[in-house]
This record gives sequence, structure tokens and C-alpha cells, in this order.
Amino acid sequence: MRLGKNISRSVAGELAHVKRAAILKGEAGIGRKRKDLPFDQARQHFEKWAEANKKPRTVKSYKECLRRLAETFSGNRLSAISPFAVERHKQARVQAGARVRCNRELAVLKTLFNYCQDQKVYEGSNPVPEVKLLKEPKRRLRFLEHEEEHKLLAAAPPLLKNLIILGVNTGLRIRAEALALRWEEDVDSPRGVLTVQAAYAKNGQTRAVPLNDRVLTALAELKRTSRGSYVFSKPDGQPYKSLEKPFTALCRQVGLASTGVSLHTLRHTFASRLVMAGVDLRTVQELGGWSDLSMVQRYAHVSPSHKAEAVRRIADSFHNAIHNTPQQADVVPLAGQAASV
Repeated sequence: MRLGKNISRSVAGELAHVKRAAILKGEAGIGRKRKDLPFDQARQHFEKWAEANKKPRTVKSYKECLRRLAETFSGNRLSAISPFAVERHKQARVQAGARVRCNRELAVLKTLFNYCQDQKVYEGSNPVPEVKLLKEPKRRLRFLEHEEEHKLLAAAPPLLKNLIILGVNTGLRIRAEALALRWEEDVDSPRGVLTVQAAYAKNGQTRAVPLNDRVLTALAELKRTSRGSYVFSKPDGQPYKSLEKPFTALCRQVGLASTGVSLHTLRHTFASRLVMAGVDLRTVQELGGWSDLSMVQRYAHVSPSHKAEAVRRIADSFHNAIHNTPQQADVVPLAGQAASV
């Protein structure tokens, strides 16, 4: 297939993909017909696999991404989805103001293609790796200063107060881990240990979290008012699915609503305070249940007041060195020796 002089590289690539798709479908008169399927059918297979193998929150996120992807690719066979078509979807999502979400959608589309290849129902290529992901702005890690924590605790009702204490002192992910805690299976107050079960941990691994006095006191208070098997339970004994709304209302009440504080800030606070206390990053990783040390390295920041204190210590060390320098002792000559001049 000859191309004219004015054919751009992107158009040439698209034409080549169309030709390749025709070959895969056995429509070009050469080669055997290779396995292919419509996007809509691939989506159904992929969703069933996700429901059987992924956590509910992950499945929900996948389905939302697939719904957006279907708006672009529904009616197409997988072999017809080219890198150029994926790029157009990306650009359309950026124009719609979904810059960050777009990257999640491309990641899900890539996983869908990989799944279909692994299951031997699709023998074509995966177009997504050829599309460059959008650069995402680095978000500031918000954590609570001690004064801000005190404000929240002073105004919080008992349930939220104890949740804040638990979050700041254990680093549990609130929705996935803290709200899933059960008294019998997960809390061992006599030993001072709390267990996060693998089924609820993001990294899929069970971990034991030591409890300090503040958390033990909070748990004792929760136990006195508990109406069910869950640590954080409603009056009817059922677990809370989320406490984000009452926490947001609390932040608004104490003037922190516009400062970027959320329930996940409690986890950031836990990790940040450990680092500022001199705890090594590997230990922080184990306590917080991060699967990758690189995820913890972002917490190697400190608060402005902590930075000011660090710089002040430089001046202190200088002044201490100057004022505490021992004076040269008088030298008493030995008998028979003249004092040196």
C-alpha cells in the first residue's frame, strides 16, 4: 500500500493499524483469521473477572472507567481500537476536564486488553502502551498540626473523636480498614495489638499494628457503647460504610473545611509524625501497610515548624561550640625547665 508524500506519520500509523486489523480478522485475503471480539463483550468478561478477583471498591472504580470507555469504543472490535483512537479518547477526556481520571481509564483499558490476551480470546496487540499518559500534578500531602488535631477532638462527638484518635495513632485506612474492624477477630487490647486482615488491607497482607495508650483508651470507650460486632457500629449494630460526611461537617465547624483536610489526612498525619520523630522509613512502611517503599518516601517531608526547629539547631550548635570551648590551661613548667615564651 503506497502512501502519498503528504501523509503524516500519525495517519500512516492509523492506516497501518486498520490494515493489520483486517489481516487479524481474515479480511485481507492473507493469513489465518485470528481471535478477536467486540469491546462490549470483552467488557462483560472483564467485569465478571474483576467481581470474582478484586475488592468491591476496585470493581466499582473499574466499572466507572469502563462506562466512560464504552462511550468511545462501544461497537468496535478490539482489533479496531488503535493507539490513535486511544489518543483521541484521551484528548476528549482532557477537554471534558477529566485529566487525572483519564489516566485511570487508560490503565483499566490496558488491563482489559491484557486480560483478553491472557484468556486467549484476543490475539491482537494492546494499543494502550503506545499512548503517553498525562502528567499529573503532585498533590501536597496534607497532615494535621497538633493544634489542628486538638481543635477537631474538642468539637467532635464521641464516635468521630475516637475515630480521629485511632487514625492518627495507627495509620489505618479509614473506609477500607478501620470501619471493617471487628472486636472478636481484630482487637486484642490486653496485648495492645490490632490486626488488619488481608481481605481489607490494600496490599493484600495481614498486619499487626501496636496500640498506644491513646488508642487503648479510645477503644475502651467505643466498647462501652458498642451495639454489635464491629468497632465502629451504628445503633442497630451494623457497620458504617463511610463517615466522610460527618467528618467534613466537623472540619467545617472548626474552620478546616477549606484547608484540604479529609479522613485520609489522618493516615498522612500518622506517617508524617513517625518520620518527624526519627522512625526509619522501612518501619513506617510496615506499620502503615504500604507495599512499596517508594510510597513512603513521599512522607519524608516535615512541617514548617519542624523545619524551623531544624535550622535553629544549627545556630544553637554554633553558639554552644563557641561558649563552651575550654580555655587553654596555664602551663606550669617542671622543675629545672624554663617556661616557654
